Amino acid sequence: MTSHFRSRRRGFTLIELMVVLVILGVLAALIVPNVLNRADDARVTAARTDIHNLMQALKLYKLDNQRFPTTEQGLDALVHRPTAAPAPANWKPSLDKLPNDPWGHAYQYLNPGVKGEIDVFSYGADGQAGGEGNDADLGSWQ
Repeated sequence: MTSHFRSRRRGFTLIELMVVLVILGVLAALIVPNVLNRADDARVTAARTDIHNLMQALKLYKLDNQRFPTTEQGLDALVHRPTAAPAPANWKPSLDKLPNDPWGHAYQYLNPGVKGEIDVFSYGADGQAGGEGNDADLGSWQ
């Protein structure tokens, strides 16, 4: 006795497809916000690391020249010999180049600082003073 088996092709029903799409949508709604927040957290961490590195370079500058650069000389004094007075006697480059903050803005520098002897800071994502969340200022005083 030979029996012939008929292969039965079966596709997905509309209900099954809808269930899968709903599950994918729920997973995306739960995961995507967490991934986006991680990117923002990474930018804040990168800015804090840059500020720490700039502060260390400024301390080396002070060791060589007995003073921090003036606000007018700015952070550029870490890369290029300042032309504005007071001229540093033992200037050496402390950095190869100045980084921008993770949002593409220049880091700010004040001497004397408002919150410390000197202040190095970023205005955050919005590039303006103040703000909350990702727009909050990050500085050497934190």
